[in-house]
Amino acid sequence: MTDIFEKFNSLNIMIIGDVMMDSYIWGKVERVSPEAPVPVVKVSNRENRLGGAANVALNVQSLGGKPFIFAIIGDDKDGSEFMSLLKNQNLSGQGILKIKNRPTTVKTRIIAHNQQIVRVDAETDENISEAETEVMIGMIKKILTEQKIDAIIFEDYDKGLITEKLITETVKLAEHRGIITVVDPKKRNFHSYKGVHLFKPNLKELEDGLKTVINPSKSGQVENSISKLKSQLGARAIMLTLSEKGVFISSDQGQRHIPAHKRDIADVSGAGDTVIATAALCLAAGLDEFKSSEIANLAGGLVCEHVGVVPIDKARLLEESRKL
Repeated sequence: MTDIFEKFNSLNIMIIGDVMMDSYIWGKVERVSPEAPVPVVKVSNRENRLGGAANVALNVQSLGGKPFIFAIIGDDKDGSEFMSLLKNQNLSGQGILKIKNRPTTVKTRIIAHNQQIVRVDAETDENISEAETEVMIGMIKKILTEQKIDAIIFEDYDKGLITEKLITETVKLAEHRGIITVVDPKKRNFHSYKGVHLFKPNLKELEDGLKTVINPSKSGQVENSISKLKSQLGARAIMLTLSEKGVFISSDQGQRHIPAHKRDIADVSGAGDTVIATAALCLAAGLDEFKSSEIANLAGGLVCEHVGVVPIDKARLLEESRKL
């Protein structure tokens, strides 16, 4: 396993997706407001972190890979703060497109006593224009000609960057170059990811995408739904994340359920980002879909032990992967 983890250090991973700034307000609750039945949080600390597709990039980086982020932000104060955070993490901003009259997505979490009290989202989910899509495709093409890219991750939060044309053109470019494509989908573009290598929905996304209700406890429901989706997309593999029940993987090799490992769960925020980053690196390093899913499942559980969105610890993941 050590040789696979060492191989991560030579991999270049392109991440195309919706970035955001995760803003945290930490404090204590000592009383209830007299104005409304809500807790009063006495603020002790504030912090801004990279989120969304940028957190995927942090996970790729923490595992040793080199991330190339392609995303949009607003030409605003939050956008400037986001670029500063990228620089502080030694991440390149060359794939970031600033758009006027569009807000940078910011998710503010208020936390007290290691629990989220409330989350406030400032954002728009309007699709970028055709002209902006063409600019982004041009930026992607440029890097693909200048760098050896080993895998492309689509991190889709339905915030407007990823359009059907962007997906189609990028997958075509990847196929031409033999590059692995992996997808963390949302509802809007769910059926647009034709011919990708790995498609990773969670249960709600799968139900929304197939317009059905799925009971994982009932025999055959998950298997039949996954088979249907795999056929519709022409994907090589589907990895369904099932929260505390682990993951279900279906590939050309067959189907398998991988149970979750017992953890003291503090916060599930960002776990999906960790899973997709780990899976992409494992596949690009030459592991099959089953082994990649096992390690990604392990990684997702490990980050849930921490409050807030945090990238995976490579040394700890390697240590636990050796036990698989």
